[in-house]
Amino acid sequence: MKRSLPVSRYVIGLGVAVAMVSMVVGDDAKRTEGKEARELDRKELGKEQRAAIQEALAEFNPLVGAWRGVGQPKRNSNKDSWKESAEWVWEIKKDRLGIRYTVKDGKHMQSALLTYDPDEEKFVLEATLPDKSRRTYNGTAMGVRLTLLSPADEEGNVHQIVLTRLTEKRTLVLFQVRKKDQPQFARVGEVGYTREGTHLAEDTPSGPECIVTGGKGTMSTVYKGTTYWFCCTGCRDAFLDDPDTIIAQAEERAAKKKAEKEKK
Repeated sequence: MKRSLPVSRYVIGLGVAVAMVSMVVGDDAKRTEGKEARELDRKELGKEQRAAIQEALAEFNPLVGAWRGVGQPKRNSNKDSWKESAEWVWEIKKDRLGIRYTVKDGKHMQSALLTYDPDEEKFVLEATLPDKSRRTYNGTAMGVRLTLLSPADEEGNVHQIVLTRLTEKRTLVLFQVRKKDQPQFARVGEVGYTREGTHLAEDTPSGPECIVTGGKGTMSTVYKGTTYWFCCTGCRDAFLDDPDTIIAQAEERAAKKKAEKEKK
């Protein structure tokens, strides 16, 4: 004959089970609420803000595409050198606008989003490092060179990235570091990139422009009987999401350029 579980023990066990379920449900609810709160914290970019960011980033259109790179801790030395590949793609969302830099087999960078702060008039690089940690850089561009600095970390190190666009087919990314109380940077490594599918002796042909950013068009789609070109998948996806708005923005930019030329 089976022995019946005492009512008191049954009630206590049931109470513990209910409490455990409530804790799990409560934690899930908190996580959901936290996620929703974070989503609400993201503010949609205004029209003027988007235009300012896109205009500032336009000079980096030549970076869009795939690159093959060779990294060196010491310039002109093959000791401890490595190979990596990278791709720059426009990332156009309602709450952010920038150029995504994704690296494969990189020693100093895994990915980053290059954007612009119109209020501070500075470029911002939000980076994810190979160890999954994050670091934010701020800086300015001068000519073909973009210099970005991070705040001092917990160890008192200030990190610097210098991106130099030599030609449309050749780019250098230099990584440096210094103590916050020291003036000179020490070289950590440098990656020399060559655009994928090209050779240094080749001339870069001209072609159609991207309807979204004005960069070099490499892919196209037909909308309402008209062919539109894009420099990357990010721009293509942004167009397909809202083609009429993108076309209107492009026409507005073209009219602005025409008016500026007529003033000169």
